Amino acid sequence: MENNSLARALFEEQEGIVKLNWLTRQKICLGIAKGLAFLHEESILKVVHRDIKTTNVLLDHNLNAKISDFGLAKLDEEENTHISTRIAGTIGYMAPEYALWGCLTYKADVYSFGVVALEIVAGKNNMKFRPNEDFVCLVDWALVLQQKGNLMELVDPRLGSDFTKEEAIRMVKVALLCTNSSPSLRPYHVCSSDSSQSQQTYSDNPSSEPPWTGSSGTTTSSDLYKVNR
Repeated sequence: MENNSLARALFEEQEGIVKLNWLTRQKICLGIAKGLAFLHEESILKVVHRDIKTTNVLLDHNLNAKISDFGLAKLDEEENTHISTRIAGTIGYMAPEYALWGCLTYKADVYSFGVVALEIVAGKNNMKFRPNEDFVCLVDWALVLQQKGNLMELVDPRLGSDFTKEEAIRMVKVALLCTNSSPSLRPYHVCSSDSSQSQQTYSDNPSSEPPWTGSSGTTTSSDLYKVNR
């Protein structure tokens, strides 16, 4: 893929690596959400990816996000409410109910999406970033900042003033909603085909549905990128 992976664009600072401005980060985040909507709702075979992470999101020449690496994907052919399965995935991106008990639903991908969305805003790797020894990961730090009412501290300083405060806070809140430890409190969809949901507004109630919407009706298999293993 022309611009390599999202992980490289976010976490590496070598010369020649593409820099992601705020609008591009928003576009990438929505692109991932639309890709998941296709896997979960619109494809003939419903798929739980199980390994959504920044290294598995590739960027084309226009910096459109393409979900890749379906080596761990699980098909839900019988439309089960959940699947009990062997645990496979990446530490730091796995939903707790899946990592601890092997209980797999579409909400496991929603959790992983939340982690990636937080990384996109912060420009930091969830597992490698620790502001001090009291925190184990980026998500842990974000939860504390939310309690302190200081979510702006999460925003990647490389963005400078090239972002809207309200949009950044909304994106972080959506990410934290998606990474709720209880799957019942996560949104079922990170991107809904019901465009009327785009009129919703986010509240600070942790059980609220987030306004992370957009029509997925134009989402196709081209939003996914198969990597042969």
